[in-house]
Amino acid sequence: MAARRAYNCSNGFSDSYMLLKPEEVKFLDLWRLLFSSNLKKRRFLDSSHAREYNFWHRFFIFLSIVVLKLLGFLAHPLALFGFYLESSLNVLSANHGFRGILLNILRLKLKIPDSSSAEYLSLIGHLDSRVTLDQSIKPGDVNYFGALCMMASKVVYENEAHVLQTVNDVWKMEFLGFFNFWNNYQEKCSTQAFMMRDKRVDHDTIIVSFRGTEPFNADDWSSDFDISWYEIEGIGKIHGGFMKALGLQKTHGWTKEIDREDKRRPLAYYTLRERLRELLKEDERTRFVVTGHSLGGALAILFPTILAFHEEKLLLERLEGVYTFGQPRVGDSKFGEFMVKSLSQYKIRYYRFVYGFDMVPRLPLDNNTLMYKHFGPCIYFNWNYVAQILEEEPFKNYFSIVGAVLMRIHACFEIGRSFTIGWRRGKEYEERMCFRIVRLFGLLLPGIPAHCPQDYVNATRLGSTVSLNSEYDVKIE
Repeated sequence: MAARRAYNCSNGFSDSYMLLKPEEVKFLDLWRLLFSSNLKKRRFLDSSHAREYNFWHRFFIFLSIVVLKLLGFLAHPLALFGFYLESSLNVLSANHGFRGILLNILRLKLKIPDSSSAEYLSLIGHLDSRVTLDQSIKPGDVNYFGALCMMASKVVYENEAHVLQTVNDVWKMEFLGFFNFWNNYQEKCSTQAFMMRDKRVDHDTIIVSFRGTEPFNADDWSSDFDISWYEIEGIGKIHGGFMKALGLQKTHGWTKEIDREDKRRPLAYYTLRERLRELLKEDERTRFVVTGHSLGGALAILFPTILAFHEEKLLLERLEGVYTFGQPRVGDSKFGEFMVKSLSQYKIRYYRFVYGFDMVPRLPLDNNTLMYKHFGPCIYFNWNYVAQILEEEPFKNYFSIVGAVLMRIHACFEIGRSFTIGWRRGKEYEERMCFRIVRLFGLLLPGIPAHCPQDYVNATRLGSTVSLNSEYDVKIE
């Protein structure tokens, strides 16, 4: 019933919403927003509410518009900078450093990797080049799916050839597809995911992994900073940027079925749902999990939200778990209540991993101005990868005076650990020079290095949660 009611509203989707339209903003009109509560006079803002009396809420709308305009202006130079940086790193890696480059130039054998080849790595891949799974964590271990999902969340940042080679040749699993999904609002393909199957003697599990925010992709950053929201009846208010990335339709919203003849513009939610329907019909024992890091984590938890909205009972019953890493907040407290109820109803386990003072899980803010809330406990790891089950990560909002001091102290510990973890934990944990440079950046802007996949991979391997399982179950209930 909820699905049917939501589409009888004035904008074709929801009768309670706030939609930012940065493409229509004018400089003076934007500044007037700070001094006037009248939202109906703002061309760049479509809202179901005529007025907004909270100055700080208007300020965050102002800030979001400014950032979105800036990202639109810098999209091309940012992508160009990323291309040259990653190309340089790949040339260095392929030729084994500067010395190798000079020798290969003299021998006329300079190696320049093709950006579509399996050997080509993104910046994320150069910060942490590990692709092998931890052989000490076996199928059936309590840490197994956490560690596997984190590796899937890391490898999805790479190109299709690299993902295929890693899944088939390194992990010895079945590659099921790499997808580039259309965003109706950005009018381009800006959401990526891949699917694989982990088929062992005792289980058959499909893993759906969403890609997070790419460092040099302005479209991904726009999805993060777009604080538009829609309220779905019976569910709550949800971050608009994330819903758009998952496949929200402009004029129809979340219709249960779509009739799309243009296969070049697949929408993430509908495409993955259809593929899962086909795969799960093949064997009633097959289950699936959804995972993602950063923006990918937000999409991972939104996917079962829309499944529940559409009452996709078969898929929900076969969904074994949702694993997110460094996930931002997605909706309000009502949304959290709906998700706790839905996950409990279908016995779906939701693991939200947070490492240290990672900035992203502490955004958007959870305060009187913004509505965003996490739901359910988080599995929190400190700088030494010791795990705890907490209701909320320490210093739940990123901007805190005391937190800023502790974050920098934490960053110092991480820098020191960077030089010792190799001989303490094993050679596979040694950190590269480029990542140590990123660690230093954490003294200036703490929380950025902590968000990188490197620490989440380490946490899922070194930070055992065996003794915390019963405590986690109690908190979930």
